[in-house]
Amino acid sequence: MNLAHTLSLKRGWIWMGVVAIVVVAAGAAWFVQKSPRVDVLELRYAPLLRTLQFSARVATLSRVDVGSTVTGRVALVRVTEGAQVRQGEVLVQLETEELRAAVTQAVASERQAQARIAGLRSTGRTAAQAGLAQADSTLKAAEAELARTQQLVAQGFLSEARLDEVRRAVEVARAQQAGARAQTQANADAGTDVAQAQAQLALASAATAAARARLAQAAVLAPTDARVLTRDVEPGQIVQPGKALMSLALAGPTQLTAQVDERFLDQLQPGQKAAVVADAFADQRFAARVLSIAPAVDAQRGAIEVKFALEQQAPAFLREDMTLSVEVETGRRERALVLPLSALRSQASPTTATVLVADAGRAQERKLRLGLRTLDAAEVLEGLAEGDAVLLGSSVAAGARIRARTVAWAPGQPVARAAATSEAGSAMSNAIGR
Repeated sequence: MNLAHTLSLKRGWIWMGVVAIVVVAAGAAWFVQKSPRVDVLELRYAPLLRTLQFSARVATLSRVDVGSTVTGRVALVRVTEGAQVRQGEVLVQLETEELRAAVTQAVASERQAQARIAGLRSTGRTAAQAGLAQADSTLKAAEAELARTQQLVAQGFLSEARLDEVRRAVEVARAQQAGARAQTQANADAGTDVAQAQAQLALASAATAAARARLAQAAVLAPTDARVLTRDVEPGQIVQPGKALMSLALAGPTQLTAQVDERFLDQLQPGQKAAVVADAFADQRFAARVLSIAPAVDAQRGAIEVKFALEQQAPAFLREDMTLSVEVETGRRERALVLPLSALRSQASPTTATVLVADAGRAQERKLRLGLRTLDAAEVLEGLAEGDAVLLGSSVAAGARIRARTVAWAPGQPVARAAATSEAGSAMSNAIGR
C-alpha cells in the first residue's frame, strides 16, 4: 500500500513537472511571438557611386549673323543650311553691274588727275620757264628804253609825257616778270599748282578705293570656318545693310550647357566625368567632362550654368540646341560600408545620424558619422561594423524587444521586404501541441 502510494505520488509529481515545462515553454513562445518582427539589414561592403542627372543642350563657342554692308539685289546664294564653309568662301553674291561702272568712273578720274600732274611737271613747267625768260627780256628792254628816254628828255629832245609812257611800260614789264616767276614756282614740285593736282589725285584715288571696296562687298564672305545654321535669303531679293542673311556656328569644340539646381552646387567641380545620351540615339552614349561652372546663380530660376566639353570628336548626329540627358559622376567609393537612407532615424547634420541595431533581441540605438551620400544610400564612416543588423523603418522604439527578419538590399536597388509570418496564436498552439 505504501509502495503503491509512493509510486502514485511520484507519477503525479512527474506529470506536474511536465505540465510546468510545457506551460513555461508556451509562455516563452507567447512572449517571443508578442515581440514585433522587424526587417533588418546586415551591413556589407560594396561599391558606392553618386551621380547627378539633368538635361543639357548642345551649344557652340560662338554664333554670328552675317549680312550685306551694301544695298543690292541678290544674284546668287552659294550655300544651303547645314553646309560647312571655309574662311573667305562666298556665301551670297549681289549684282555688280552698277558697282563695276562706279569703279570704272573712279579709275578714269584718278587717271585724269595723274595726267594733270604729269603735264604740270613737263610741258607746264617748260612753258612757265619760257614765259619767265620772255618777261625778263621784256623788262630788260623796257629799262634800257627808260634810260635813253630820260637822257633825251634832259637834253630837251623829248617831252615829259614820253617819259611817263616809258615808265609805265617798265612797270608793266616788271609785273609780267613777277607773274611769270610765280607761275614757274607754282609748277615746281613744292608749288601750289602741283599741290592742288596732287590733292585731286588723292581724292580720285580714294574714290577708286571706295568703289572697289563696294564692289568687293557685293560678295558676302564667311568670316571664318563655320557651319550654316539658318539661311534667310534667296536670289532676286533686295537686301540692305543691317539685315541678317545667314546664321553661322563658328568652328570650334562643341560644348554642352546645362542649368543645374543650385542645391547640387557642392557636388559639382570642373573635371568630373559625365555620360551623355540623346533621346533619339539612346544606344550611342558618349563621354564628356565638366568644363566650367558659372560664378553666379540665376536668381529667377535658382539654377547655375554648367558647361561640358566632349572627351572625343562630337558625334555626327549632334545638332545645335539639341536636348541631351547628362549623368555626372560626383562621387565614388570602390569599397564602402553602405546602408539605405530609410534606415536613418534622425539627423543632426548631413554627416551625423542615428540608427537602431538588433542586438540580443532588442533594438539598440547607435550614433553614426556618414560620408558619401546618394539618393538612396549613405556611406558609414563610424558607428557600425560589417555584419551589424540595422533596423529598417522607425516604428520601433529604442530598447524594445524585437524579432529580426533579414532582408536583401544593394545600393541603387529597392529594399526587398520579407513576407509576413504566421499569427502569434497559431505559433503558441504549435508550441503547446509539441
